[in-house]
Amino acid sequence: MKTFALALALAISTSGAPIAGGDSSPSPAALRVETAQKVLQKQPNRFQADNDLAMALIRRARETGDSSYYQQAQDAIDRSLKIQPENFEAGQAHVALLLAEHQYHSALDEAQTLNHRMPDAVLVWGYMAEADAALGDYKQAEEAAQWMMDLRPGNLPAYLCGAALRQDWGDIDGALDFFSKALQQTPPFEHEEAAWILTRMARIHRQMGRTAQAEALLKQALTTFPDYRLSLQELAEVRMSQRLYPEAVEWLDRRNRSFPTPISHLLAARAFDGAGRREDAARMYAQFEREARAQIELPENANRELIAYYLEDGRRPQEALRIARLELQSRHDVLTLDDYAWALFANGQTAEAQQQIQKALADGTGDAAIFYHAGVIEAAVGNRADSIHNFQHSLDLNPTSEVAEAARRALSKSGNYTAVRYTQDSGR
Repeated sequence: MKTFALALALAISTSGAPIAGGDSSPSPAALRVETAQKVLQKQPNRFQADNDLAMALIRRARETGDSSYYQQAQDAIDRSLKIQPENFEAGQAHVALLLAEHQYHSALDEAQTLNHRMPDAVLVWGYMAEADAALGDYKQAEEAAQWMMDLRPGNLPAYLCGAALRQDWGDIDGALDFFSKALQQTPPFEHEEAAWILTRMARIHRQMGRTAQAEALLKQALTTFPDYRLSLQELAEVRMSQRLYPEAVEWLDRRNRSFPTPISHLLAARAFDGAGRREDAARMYAQFEREARAQIELPENANRELIAYYLEDGRRPQEALRIARLELQSRHDVLTLDDYAWALFANGQTAEAQQQIQKALADGTGDAAIFYHAGVIEAAVGNRADSIHNFQHSLDLNPTSEVAEAARRALSKSGNYTAVRYTQDSGR
């Protein structure tokens, strides 16, 4: 499940007045930071102002991509707890920070403690749902999400939580429906929040091969919150899926002007590669690898992308497997299981790869690449029928994905020409 802790928190406690949109307007989070700081200048012992400041700083990190805000948030939480030990709101802010930094085990432990103190705190149930899903306990995540809806039927945080879970389970229409309902309930002055939801919806459409719908949503997001880094990055991915690499380069250049990440550098490398700019691509690939390797042991990292990079070029399959095993220590969701299975397969451990990919599929997914991986692995162990089914389902999910042509070739070799022709003519 993708991080949505800040979305939940802000959906529950939104304050402030509507502000005008546009590049010159401060963001809602920036205004909250400023307001909290002004309060603390006058009343330095007002611990709730430090809690508000912490939440606003975590939101600023999402807005800008500047992770230095996390330490500032931790400092605010520490001040709050020093003034008022064990105050509940500081505990919530700390769980939000742990989730933002992908420290899921610690986040779950602290959220459960808060839940025991206040069982009707809707936000805490959302925190537990996110942590449970990241750790692969989807049953517990579902139960926590249901408690959110039971405690406050139809609330915005529950829609966001349900959307993320449904996306993980492969219920694409359900995820889009919940995101749409969440968007309708988002206050008009929450520009970044609305753009974040629109970008999440666009990503789902892109992963289903619906690039026109994705592009429309992203244009709306960038109108709502101009130059939003997540929307710019997603629009570049749309252009790459359309094989419009020079345009993708332009969007990524715009996105990378402030606080680029290893992932955005990897996307830039792929865009350069597709555009035929080999030297620029090589330089950016090297930069991505250098930056990603520096984060391998950190909770917030680019390990999934690094694993794929090492497996795609075939240079370091053993290192890819080592990193995949490290990831399993901190998270156990569908995507992590898929990474592990694919790395096992690349290292010739086919039987174990089959077990892991079946675990990934058992939890449910709508990811075309995962079904393609399952098809390859099942073919390697001689399960022809399962292999054909997985290749076909990959194409049904997204006939234009990065693995679509490989899936078609595999189906053609299997003699399943009807399935190949059906997918190519489906027009989806």
